[in-house]
Amino acid sequence: MGNDVLDALLSAFPLPTLAIDGTERIIAANTEALTLIGQQALGRNYVTMLRQPALLDAIEATLQDGQSRGTSYLGNDGAQDTTFRVSVRAVPGVGRNAAGAAILVFEDITHVEQASQMRRDFVANVSHELRTPLTALMGFIETLRGPARNDAAAAERFLNIMQDEAERMNRLVGDLMSLNRVEGDERVRPTEAVVLNDILDSTLRTLRSLAEEAGVTFEREFNGDPVHIMADADQLKQVFTNLIENAIKYGGSGGRVTVRVTTSGREPALRAPGVRVQIVDYGPGIDPVHLPRITERFYRADDHRSRALGGTGLGLAIVKHIINRHRGRLRVESTLGEGATFTVVLPMHENLR
Repeated sequence: MGNDVLDALLSAFPLPTLAIDGTERIIAANTEALTLIGQQALGRNYVTMLRQPALLDAIEATLQDGQSRGTSYLGNDGAQDTTFRVSVRAVPGVGRNAAGAAILVFEDITHVEQASQMRRDFVANVSHELRTPLTALMGFIETLRGPARNDAAAAERFLNIMQDEAERMNRLVGDLMSLNRVEGDERVRPTEAVVLNDILDSTLRTLRSLAEEAGVTFEREFNGDPVHIMADADQLKQVFTNLIENAIKYGGSGGRVTVRVTTSGREPALRAPGVRVQIVDYGPGIDPVHLPRITERFYRADDHRSRALGGTGLGLAIVKHIINRHRGRLRVESTLGEGATFTVVLPMHENLR
């Protein structure tokens, strides 16, 4: 087989593919392979172009014994590290003196590796979040069985702390189950016609006592015109409960929380009719450095304060998935010392009445 035919065959492969013959030269490569390992690779020694020991060993062994092998190749596309699964196969009758060559096919498995890393990180985070209250509970139980066995005052104090830690674990388990449900439903579009105003009014009624305890008043900036949308009413109430509750807890020093609703015949974020619900607090705000990651699981802008207020670090992740299910958008804006604004953008169905 001539190099022209080999070039034509490799150019038809959708994956990065190259050929190395017994002279240890790269004798053919498609465009995808040249983009991956370098445009100057043709005719060069494969050792100088690939450089990764596991891959070099696999190529050398296949050129010697003709057996197929698999290995990995690590790269970088300029934006992130990439991982490829490489299949090394021997092809007879190719290369110099038709002595045969090794064909390498690179399959991008970066997304698989990232998913595996996310799972590992998730398990590590859950373990860490549970270990802290469990360690506290075990320590207090040991103390109550020992030095504080007959100390009624200490026992009462310890039992209150143990109850708080148990409730914290219960909230975490509840949020984990909720996150699992919303992730499972994310691709299923809601089919229930609801009135957004009713959901917001119900949420504000539910949180009124919490606001009063914190010395916070609600500013309700939406008129009586009903806003009709297709949605899961329970999930949307969960979204607004989380956002308004956060505004009370973290921005309550501002003394007020504004809930503002505006509609548009063409919402730029959706390129369709939409409604914006803005939850505005006037507290200390969020450092802009945290905003890109604020909806990640277990990410906390203020870790100590969040734990003290009973946060699990999953609330905004749940919010994000619910809004995604509704084909909406979540925007977060904040300036230190001037409060924060969480904006939920949802598609609006004007033909629903």
